[in-house]
Amino acid sequence: MPQLNVAMFPTQLFWLAVCFVALYLLVTYVIVPRVGTVLDERQQRIDDNLERAAALKADAEAAIATYEKALTDARVKAQAHLREKTAELQAEAEARSRALSERLAGEIKAGEARVMEARKAAVEGVRQLAADVAGDIAARLTGGAVESHLARSAVDSVMGSR
Repeated sequence: MPQLNVAMFPTQLFWLAVCFVALYLLVTYVIVPRVGTVLDERQQRIDDNLERAAALKADAEAAIATYEKALTDARVKAQAHLREKTAELQAEAEARSRALSERLAGEIKAGEARVMEARKAAVEGVRQLAADVAGDIAARLTGGAVESHLARSAVDSVMGSR
């Protein structure tokens, strides 16, 4: 095995040193700068993406704030409109209720007046009937005719006292 031959050690050490220096120079001046460049570019891309993400987040937050403000304004307007319409409808309902109450009060008064007229007519009819019956009874009992105004005054005196 030539690797273990001591006579070949100096040439092997020379080529080891040459290869080591060549690889060291290749790694130091070619590979590491390229890897560093790639890492720097990657970091720059990451930083740019983070900056864009922060800007987009700020835009989104501003849009959300604008949306919430518009939503709040719409709710306030809707509540004001609702209160306004409620007040209008309540006033209209009160006016209708007042008009209905007035109409019903008028109808009640008219009904009471009709009832009083009917009552007066009924009482007058009863008085007239009572006067006729009293006159007929008195005529049968006495055998003679009784004047209607006398029967009427007798019924009025009895009905008036009760």
